[in-house]
Amino acid sequence: MGAARPRLLYHWRMLFRQLIDNETSTFTYLLADEATREAVLIDCVYEQHFRDLALLRELELRLTHTLETHVHADHVTGAWLMKHALNSAIGVSGNAGATGVDLPYAHGDVIAMGQVRLEVRETPGHTAGCVSFVLPAQRMVFSGDALLIRGAGRTDFQQGSAERLFRSVREQLLSLPPDYAVYPAHDYDGRCSSTIWEERRWNPRLGDGVREEDFVGYMKNLGLPHPKKLKVAVPANLACGKPADGSDGPRLPDWGPVVRTYAGVLQVEPDWVYAHAGGLTIVDVRELDEIKATEMGLLPESVIAPLSTLRDHLDEIPRDRPIIVVCPAGARSAIAATILEKAGITRVANLRGGILGWRAQGHVTEPSSSVKI
Repeated sequence: MGAARPRLLYHWRMLFRQLIDNETSTFTYLLADEATREAVLIDCVYEQHFRDLALLRELELRLTHTLETHVHADHVTGAWLMKHALNSAIGVSGNAGATGVDLPYAHGDVIAMGQVRLEVRETPGHTAGCVSFVLPAQRMVFSGDALLIRGAGRTDFQQGSAERLFRSVREQLLSLPPDYAVYPAHDYDGRCSSTIWEERRWNPRLGDGVREEDFVGYMKNLGLPHPKKLKVAVPANLACGKPADGSDGPRLPDWGPVVRTYAGVLQVEPDWVYAHAGGLTIVDVRELDEIKATEMGLLPESVIAPLSTLRDHLDEIPRDRPIIVVCPAGARSAIAATILEKAGITRVANLRGGILGWRAQGHVTEPSSSVKI
């Protein structure tokens, strides 16, 4: 029996996670009501779909919405992938011009998940369809690219306007109470959050002493190159991330019901392994002496390949059938599965729960004397 789920309480009944896509420095935010397990994702990223899916699964959350702060130019959203996988609704500003939107929100709308309430504030200027999400009870604001930490989003494409951005941020964000935590859509210098007080005092573009004409002059002379993914990202995001080729997007290996965990490990259930054992190669990564010294036994027809020497013997691992890697509880075998996958073995997965999980589901093991070297 697995460990009991802990009571996760953050920001008054709200579970909160800040995630990052390293390639584009994009923050994705997971918010959930602890009691109802209803959740939303803000600014999810296409390439991080399986990571986010795993986190939702492991925390036992039900995704109700994916929410976009704007039509991004530097990455493709994972909104359509989540809808395809979990039937979540896609939310984008009604001013963004996107298709395939289920919830075209506007200024003043409220998005609810259980007792958690997100207030929509239109903050155009970076793009015409920018919004921010304010959570009064938790004293938080998700500012997209309108207000960045010690900065602001660029205004030189996608109907951007420095004048509009200055007024949006001053009127809708910097007017919030000073203790509100600020969570932007991006940061390129390793900063995760700020506060309204900090940005009013220290933001060189938008702080209290900066005039509109100063800000406009600053923004018009940034001279930034366009984002590398601009020509791909904007059209894709105007379709909410739906693949243009009509495909279902990235897929996990299809040789079995494999999932990728939040730790990044490919994993499969003991019951499926039991039912398909005849077509699999079972690799036990314990040391031989350890196997002989315990009464745990082995899965039938196991091949022994100790983790300590696995990297030195990769060429000896059979590859004609999918490989299931096992150890007592699934920890060492998770490392082994990752080693094998990085070595180019695509049909490999860790046995969830290891041999203990196998036995807990009623499956028998063979005595250690049956070991194959």
